[in-house]
Amino acid sequence: MKLFRRALYYRRIFAAYLGKGVSQLTFWHEVPEVNPNVRVGELGEYYMPFISKAEYRGIFDGVGIPMLDYRGAIGPQYNPIAIAQYGLGNYNLWVRNREPANREKFLRIADWLLENLVPNQAGIAVWMHHFDWEYRDTLRSPWYSGLAQGQGISVLVRAYRETLNDAYLEAAQRALESFKVDVRSGGVAFRDEQKDLWFEEYVVDPPTHILNGFIWAAWGLYDFFLTTNDESAKQLFTSAVMTLRRRLRDFDVGFWSLYEQSGKKLPMLASPFYHALHIVQLRVMHKITLEPEFQEFAERWHAYTLAPLKRNRALVQKILFKLCYY
Repeated sequence: MKLFRRALYYRRIFAAYLGKGVSQLTFWHEVPEVNPNVRVGELGEYYMPFISKAEYRGIFDGVGIPMLDYRGAIGPQYNPIAIAQYGLGNYNLWVRNREPANREKFLRIADWLLENLVPNQAGIAVWMHHFDWEYRDTLRSPWYSGLAQGQGISVLVRAYRETLNDAYLEAAQRALESFKVDVRSGGVAFRDEQKDLWFEEYVVDPPTHILNGFIWAAWGLYDFFLTTNDESAKQLFTSAVMTLRRRLRDFDVGFWSLYEQSGKKLPMLASPFYHALHIVQLRVMHKITLEPEFQEFAERWHAYTLAPLKRNRALVQKILFKLCYY
């Protein structure tokens, strides 16, 4: 059975990477960038532009909600993270250009998030993914994500600012509760043996602390605080900043960054895309917090990308990890 699952996984992955037409990778793999229009301390444009995501040319449902085609047995699916990012990209375009079509697309996404925020088995309001996903262990449908929670909040608070519709803010408040609850009790938070607080992109046991998902999730808390001055959101974001400051070195292997803390003998390095995303996220975190460690690691990791031997070593080790553990 395990060999059969691996065969299905590689068949789907090869179809996405090597096949013609649009796949989920078409959406995810835009070039990561810092949004130069961000103003620290203000709820305005999102921290990354997401313009190519706003201009997605893939599958949409009948009311204009983007769907990602995962190929193989999974096929086209709603992904709450992709939906939120599509909405944030359209919000950025609306703020810049005042094109009514972008505002309409953004609010359509906010309404989808409003309608699809549902209680999980513990009664915590989450956005569910309704498809199985191959991770360390297969995530069985339906599953939820700290990353989706954070970016969903980032959409909803901007929709509230745009419309003053209390329903958006109330939904964001309900989604915020997931960050106050441990993963073992239905939330997305995990406090480790060193008392550092993590927000988990994938809720698995033991937690893996995916770096990009942790940072993106934290931005949702920051956005909620900017909107409401909520002290609990501020404290959660501050704790995330402290964790990142203390533990960034754990994601540095001397020639590349790690995608996660997998706990495996062979660590899971970031792909070139996610390594570039880490650099951008750290530059944004430096812009928000002025913590020098974030800028220092961003520059160090950028320097790794300029060294061909380090790039090639990282690529080979990434492939080996996939072959060994997926």
